[in-house]
Amino acid sequence: MDEYKIPLLPLSYDLETKTVLKQLNQANRRLAELKGVALTIPNENILVSTLTLQEAKDSSEVENIVTTQDDLYQGAAESLSDFVANAATKEVLNYREALQYGFHLVKEKGVLTSSVIKEIQKKLEHNSAGFRSLPGTTLKRSDGKTVYTPPQDKQTIMELMDNLERFINDESVSDLDPLVKLAIVHHQFESIHPFYDGNGRTGRIICVLYLVLTGCLDLPILYLSRYITHNKGEYYQLIQAIRDKNEDNATQWEAWILFMLKGVEETAIETTRLVKGISKLMAEFKTVLRPKFGKQYRHELLNNLFFHPYTKVEFLEKELMVSRSTATRYLNALVGTGLLDKITIGRAHYYINIPLMNLFLSVSDSHSANEVLPIESVSEIL
Repeated sequence: MDEYKIPLLPLSYDLETKTVLKQLNQANRRLAELKGVALTIPNENILVSTLTLQEAKDSSEVENIVTTQDDLYQGAAESLSDFVANAATKEVLNYREALQYGFHLVKEKGVLTSSVIKEIQKKLEHNSAGFRSLPGTTLKRSDGKTVYTPPQDKQTIMELMDNLERFINDESVSDLDPLVKLAIVHHQFESIHPFYDGNGRTGRIICVLYLVLTGCLDLPILYLSRYITHNKGEYYQLIQAIRDKNEDNATQWEAWILFMLKGVEETAIETTRLVKGISKLMAEFKTVLRPKFGKQYRHELLNNLFFHPYTKVEFLEKELMVSRSTATRYLNALVGTGLLDKITIGRAHYYINIPLMNLFLSVSDSHSANEVLPIESVSEIL
């Protein structure tokens, strides 16, 4: 089999076929609906915080880094005190930090460049190695079989990343719909595989940031990781099919683009349901909080309970600027209503937003991932 020659972008094929355009219309319609529904949450930080944490969990599961919802939110609360005991949870929280930092950079700079991508990977992996400069990296299945060897030469990697950067940021390079370009960008990045570690998770962060960059979304709230996890076998097969065919692979590209567009459509539907669920719960909480606390009610209390599904007295003290005794009284009163559950782990007391956690669990459990041997990046520096 010939070695895959990564093409320069844009591709020479007509990729917006009749079949692609039909699926593209569905995906764009659902994405526009999600963009509108997101506006119903007054505090955008609630969505960004809660949904990026869900994405961090799902994206890490693609790499077989698994953590529970309870560990995740307990770890998020602990991280504010710079202590997370669980290694898998720490990996997930690193992902959230990298994603939110990338969102900040894209909003600030208005571009998604190689330097921004390097900064994201640096946050993710906590190293400054940058793009690969030494040969020896291959992609292997967990049974040891090599499935793909990415470019080994530093100059080639740099040239391909420069080309990808232009394709992402310069609209004059291609007039393809942003969602079609998204599928191409993801495949191209994963094939270049520019880093020693963290390519998969960095690539998935690029996907959502590209949606923000192109105005498809205002916030980074559509994440394809759960879709990829639940269709992992097809995901790897379609990526590799383009490489295996190498040339004259327009049919394989169409299949890959359709897969990604279907992912955008399904994920947008699921995320819209989740955002509507959060909005409904916030309204229901408000109907309890207002009469419960009367004139003492403050909107910041509601925000706190949804920004921190596992909240603590200290969080309320800081965000509402109240005394410890007042914060404790607020939270214990809500335990009495059944909205919150109080648990004690060691010396720490957590107040859990039970309806919100149940909503997250209902989404997480709505699919079951298929079993497939994971693809791992192996660097054997020569």
